[in-house]
Amino acid sequence: MRWLFAAIFCIAALAAPTAHAEAWVAKMFAEREHNFGTVARGADTVYRFPVKNIYKQDVELVSVRSSCGCTTPSLENKLLKTYDVGYVVARFNTRTFTGLHGATLTVEVRWNDNGRVRRGETQLRVDGNIRGDVVFKPGAIQFDAVQQGSPAEQRVEVTYAGRSTWRIVDVRGASDDFEVELKQKQRYSGLVGYELLVRLKDTAAAGYFNEQLVLVTNDNQNPRIPIHVAGRIIPQISVAPESVLLGDVTLGGQVSKKVIVRGKKPFRILSVECDEDSFQFKVDDRASALHVVEIVFDAKKDVGNVKQTIHIATDLGEEFRTTLTAYAKVLPDKTESETEAPAGEAEAEEGSTAGAASEPPGQVVSQ
Repeated sequence: MRWLFAAIFCIAALAAPTAHAEAWVAKMFAEREHNFGTVARGADTVYRFPVKNIYKQDVELVSVRSSCGCTTPSLENKLLKTYDVGYVVARFNTRTFTGLHGATLTVEVRWNDNGRVRRGETQLRVDGNIRGDVVFKPGAIQFDAVQQGSPAEQRVEVTYAGRSTWRIVDVRGASDDFEVELKQKQRYSGLVGYELLVRLKDTAAAGYFNEQLVLVTNDNQNPRIPIHVAGRIIPQISVAPESVLLGDVTLGGQVSKKVIVRGKKPFRILSVECDEDSFQFKVDDRASALHVVEIVFDAKKDVGNVKQTIHIATDLGEEFRTTLTAYAKVLPDKTESETEAPAGEAEAEEGSTAGAASEPPGQVVSQ
């Protein structure tokens, strides 16, 4: 009996830190469950759970494991500094499984506390229904490296085995950047085949996209079958870097950085604008495939973080605009801060320092 009580005490002691760790790990996930719905066999069915480091210490995504072979998990961007975002990727194995399936994904995370490694876990959940009677080939519609302003198209074979009266009655999507054409290719002995042609319009905006088309059928039990459409449109006009870090600027000070704007052919920059009058821009008016734009920031307003989206328009047309984001931090003037500190500021600063040394990691204010 004495041995039994000792064992129970040890188990309870070991379990307590784990529950505590799970709470702080879970806070980094905006969502912890996903239902794929009803999907076709062979469909590329993937979901990425975002993980945002809301703590002051660096956090590392160590591992992820699945409770079921129906889902293969992986990690993207494992080492996360403050505000960095990584991903737990769940891939539904639609080529080897059919029917209702689900998996629990256990994610292990660790951080370094002054040389001592701390660990924690949390769990995610995915579910879905893989139809064995509907097959996509290929499993998704992928547009790779399409030049902006150029049309492109992809085809998918949709095969159904079952009732000879089965039909696709509509194809729906959330984006106006696509045109869809559906052709019936066969219908005999319970086999129904369609060809799905998806055209990417030449007016589609540059950048990455990840959309979903839904095939609507006359099957009353499972009428909707999704298929993913993803890809990248390479812009005619690009800017480097896309994120400009202006650094720390004392209130009343000024800082400037230069960016390069490139095009596939010579163009003129018509305007460079943002919503904040603390920014000024220096540009040339010549036609060229390469321009240098100087960004000047005057820290003349409030102390704190600055984030501003800058829009660049060219004579190539409205659809060939490009953007970049500028970041800065305005610091108080040292002479003013030393002579007159706001009431309560010291207490807030002390609280943030104490949080950084706590377990779990000290939580920071979200952006």
